Amino acid sequence: MIVSGAFCGKRYAVLGLARSGLAAVDTLLASGAEVVAWDRQDVARDKVGGRARLADPLDIDLTGFDGVVVSPGVPLNTHPIAERAARFGVPVIGDIELFALARGSLPAHKVVGITGTNGKSTTTALVHHILESAGVPARMGGNIGLPILAQEPLPESGVYVLELSSYQIDLTRSLACDAAALGNVTPDHLDRYGDFAAYAASKARLFAMQAADQFAVFGCADEPTDAIFHAEQARRAAGRVTCADRAALAGEQANWPALQGPHNLENAAIAAALCEDLGVPRAAVLAAMASFRGLPHRMEVVADHRGVLFVNDSKATNPASAAPALAAYPPSPRPRIHWIVGGLPKEDGLGECEAFIGNVAAAYTIGEAGPRFAELLEGRVRVEKAELMCQALRLAMAAAGPGDVVLLSPACASFDQFRDYEKRGEYFRELVAMLIGEPSPPIDCFAGKSAA
Repeated sequence: MIVSGAFCGKRYAVLGLARSGLAAVDTLLASGAEVVAWDRQDVARDKVGGRARLADPLDIDLTGFDGVVVSPGVPLNTHPIAERAARFGVPVIGDIELFALARGSLPAHKVVGITGTNGKSTTTALVHHILESAGVPARMGGNIGLPILAQEPLPESGVYVLELSSYQIDLTRSLACDAAALGNVTPDHLDRYGDFAAYAASKARLFAMQAADQFAVFGCADEPTDAIFHAEQARRAAGRVTCADRAALAGEQANWPALQGPHNLENAAIAAALCEDLGVPRAAVLAAMASFRGLPHRMEVVADHRGVLFVNDSKATNPASAAPALAAYPPSPRPRIHWIVGGLPKEDGLGECEAFIGNVAAAYTIGEAGPRFAELLEGRVRVEKAELMCQALRLAMAAAGPGDVVLLSPACASFDQFRDYEKRGEYFRELVAMLIGEPSPPIDCFAGKSAA
């Protein structure tokens, strides 16, 4: 846990006692702060009962408080806490701002901040992996993994790697990242912002908090990101802001099994720029990219068996999120994707997957949406109506040859057969492990029904 004298004797209210809120309470109490905590759930309040005063900050006098710490999930545009805190002149902040305030108490270190609409989790995990592979002490947190306040402080010369959502940036005032990145900005979370421009401005604040001599890298492939890049370029020291150089790495991408596709080339180029600015040599960056295994359920390489790659992309719960996986494995020279697709549909049609059907050798349809996908794909690719994932995987394995990819990227939610996409992905992993066993054991395909 991170502890800091910066909080000693101060008063904070914490609203929301999920992981980040609970970590904030623990840090503040251990640092000698007075804490008022609240969550609408009794079970959450029980975790701090007897240690912090339990009271709703909407109902108490906030005079003299140093901050109201809220969960990123609290919608500041509609929740009354923002107006309530403003009445007392108290800032509304998040756990990332507490980390920023605590930095002066930590051993000498650097902070990397990574944001963007898409790809920020993969980029964050990749930066963390490159640093650790190069022997640099690193911690990963923010919008990924454990809350950063709940982790042990790094030794001197360590690097904290933070994935930052727009919500977290909104709750941060003083996080000056030594190196920061923006991958892209596309419409998202517009229920929390007045318009798209306000959402983009939220992302831009991460860079406005940096000093002119600190480093920033941008995807630069969309107009909003490019606009933020040019604004920062105008105020930065020479050489401290750049666009991600995809071309410089394109020839190496074939060596990175878990980083295929144009979107992952952008993620890799951004990660390389960040790590090289932190002093990691290019050779070490490339070696780490080759050993990166990806995030669970996001184009996760689970096996390479007899030249066939098995990829778990269970998190692709709609066509837009499945499309990058289909784009990642183009014909070589023939179509080579054996696509396991289907589940509980969120929308009708192929959507963004339509553009990449030419990469598919065969489709194996499963779940409630299976018949509809079969209807959409028949006559364009070979279709096997499998219903259950186990049946689909058996058929795909029988048909796939060296150089092919057996891809679970369902383009659907999981709830017709599985509790969530994680359970679906875990079942896929287990099936692959069993089916590539020597010899392959008998498997009851109907066992998949029990995973719900």
